[in-house]
Amino acid sequence: MTAFTINLNSIIKLTEDQFYQLCRNNPEIKFERNAKEELIIMSPTGGGTGKRNIEIGAEFVIWNRRTKLGVCFDSSTCFKLPNGANRSPDVSWIKQERWDTLTLEQQEKFPPIAPDFILELMSPSDTLKEAQDKMKEYIDNQVRLGWLIDRKNRRVEIYRQGKDVEVIGSPTELSGEDVLPGFILNLHIVWE
Repeated sequence: MTAFTINLNSIIKLTEDQFYQLCRNNPEIKFERNAKEELIIMSPTGGGTGKRNIEIGAEFVIWNRRTKLGVCFDSSTCFKLPNGANRSPDVSWIKQERWDTLTLEQQEKFPPIAPDFILELMSPSDTLKEAQDKMKEYIDNQVRLGWLIDRKNRRVEIYRQGKDVEVIGSPTELSGEDVLPGFILNLHIVWE
């Protein structure tokens, strides 16, 4: 996914409500915003990445329906992180008790909460450095577990609070550990 960063800060500083309205007024464009309040315009994914994203997301939804432990979100959901960034991971999950602390208005707009779990599936046009920086930002902002799936190089980077990044080559499955109890992602849907 190609991304373009635009710095409008010398012209205008968008409030949270203005950024939300910008996104609503332009639904065909996927925006994010970094901690420096620069706009990031994301290109749409291609068919292969989109197919894999929905398959991965379905696995999370099925697990979550069975366990009823939290709330799943797709790549269209934008979260307001503690550092001020607005980010949209490919798949994310929040423990129910944490989600319930938000007001209905906060839940409907860009939730001001870091997910407990996030997954990023690299697109062919993504650079590893940019994806790793984004993962570090998630972990630095209270995400407890993150998976960066690099399909091109058949590897996964696992990010955890307070630990070094674990890199695994060609894994067949990933465990949700204590963040997603009992969840196992079979990676055949990614490597195919």
